Amino acid sequence: MDFCSTLPLAGVDEAGRGPLAGPVVAAAVALDPDRPIAGLGDSKALSEKRRRMLFQEISDKAHIGVGIAEPAEIDRLNILHATTAAMRRAVLGLGVAVTEIQIDGNRVPPDLPVPASAIIKGDAKVAAIGAASIIAKTLRDDLMLLADARYPGYGFARHKGYPSPVHREALERLGPCPIHRMSYAPVRKALESRQPRDANHCG
Repeated sequence: MDFCSTLPLAGVDEAGRGPLAGPVVAAAVALDPDRPIAGLGDSKALSEKRRRMLFQEISDKAHIGVGIAEPAEIDRLNILHATTAAMRRAVLGLGVAVTEIQIDGNRVPPDLPVPASAIIKGDAKVAAIGAASIIAKTLRDDLMLLADARYPGYGFARHKGYPSPVHREALERLGPCPIHRMSYAPVRKALESRQPRDANHCG
């Protein structure tokens, strides 16, 4: 959709800081005040069915920017700096001018084009941040579903790369695959405990 004027606010949130595998995905969302969306909030508090319904509604009614930091960038920069880089990409990809940015958490990425503030638990307090949370989590979950098909055996579709017992067991058994974050201690330990296999296969 197209807006003819500057919007007052964009909300920003991310998904994927804690996993051992996969990217961190950030989203920026500018809501249209004339097209309200009911039920926005912390994506983790929503059922998958409800989250996907809201994802579609947000996509239809709002401007969205997405930024991704892949595992190699996370390893190179560390997760904090990779996350802020992804957030800045999301803001720059928004495609509409806003007068203010509000970000979930306690840090503001550097070099944003307009004034920004951080709000702890903002996804439950600010509708635009809640919308960004829903977009980021849904997109990241979909990326991990694709990863599950590409790298079978790890259970990515089930745990989305988070350090669940199932994931840790598979990591020890199979070794890391290309989307694992090699700088994270459990992954590094699994890597050091075995010789690399065929580069086209995880482990």
